Amino acid sequence: MAYGLQDVITLRQMQQDYGAADQQKRIEQQKLDAMLGLCEIISCRRQALLHYFGDSLDEPCGNCDNCLTPPDTWEATVAAQKALSCVYRTEQRFGVTYLVDVLLGKRNERISRFGHDSLSTFGIGTELTASEWKALFRQLIASGFLSVDMEGHGGIKLTANAKPILRGEQSLTLRKPSKPARRSSKGASAAKGHGVLWEALRQHRKGLADAQGVPAYVIFNDATLAELVEQKPQTLQALGTISGIGARKLEDYGEGFLAVVLAHPDEPAASAPVGSSALESAALLRQGLTPEQVAEQRGLVANTVYRHLSDAIQGSELALEEVVNLDPATLAQIRAAFEQFPGQGLKVVFEALEGRIDYPVLHCVRASMAAKG
Repeated sequence: MAYGLQDVITLRQMQQDYGAADQQKRIEQQKLDAMLGLCEIISCRRQALLHYFGDSLDEPCGNCDNCLTPPDTWEATVAAQKALSCVYRTEQRFGVTYLVDVLLGKRNERISRFGHDSLSTFGIGTELTASEWKALFRQLIASGFLSVDMEGHGGIKLTANAKPILRGEQSLTLRKPSKPARRSSKGASAAKGHGVLWEALRQHRKGLADAQGVPAYVIFNDATLAELVEQKPQTLQALGTISGIGARKLEDYGEGFLAVVLAHPDEPAASAPVGSSALESAALLRQGLTPEQVAEQRGLVANTVYRHLSDAIQGSELALEEVVNLDPATLAQIRAAFEQFPGQGLKVVFEALEGRIDYPVLHCVRASMAAKG
């Protein structure tokens, strides 16, 4: 899902230049809109994919990146109104970099020449950085609120979808742009806190990459290695459920990586740091709100809040009983199911319990078991 503003613009231009009939162009536009929407979605990606193909999934899958690590979101309505208003007041003629300069109040020869330093939108966006504004414009273009005028030298234009936002008739919640993690001077293992198994996996990956003459990430990326450390799959089947390990890579590399994991049975799984969004949800829960009330107050879906709370449980910020109310017998059954299927996804446990326990509760119990090691 790694892509940037220029990728969106390029794809739109390729689509416009595509020498096909209007009907075919409309079909291709719908496909592109669906793909960009999938990139920016903040809910379960598997549910979105199944819906696109006319199928459905009642519960979030529990295995996609959004389910495993719910994205931080923010209430972007006011910022979007500023961005859209800036496009309108500069007569829909300029590109993103210029619009960001206007919003940030940068005085330069070009802005002064067009008289845009006297606009009401000049300098009203100092609450965001230039990169954050560019990310917002990217999401507005991807979501269909803005378009790129290819014949007008890449100028940004409003679409009909922008009107409800500008009028305050529609709110907008977007994912926060991820920030690249800084590497510490002690190396990647210290920064990630994954210890001996993490280093062993990296060394095994490096050996394979060197032998094939390819970068290490071509074998597996760091996120896949981190999940291997966290899940510690004990079989090839369980290894195949790890994100980034498809059938081909499982066949090519599965046995080697499984051997590395099995050689480190006693190392405790590393606990990931609890994000600020999860801490905010945990704090509201401690004030006496239910998870559903926390979701309503924060403008989130309940499943996202439950994942925040499960992160807080795994990070020892919350106790399991603060989040869910389970009788001892039911809790024992859930734990037994997780122990029966080590390293498997939530769906396997959900089905083993005959669907009697909702996914959010399973997330929380698994987090509590991980916290106890």
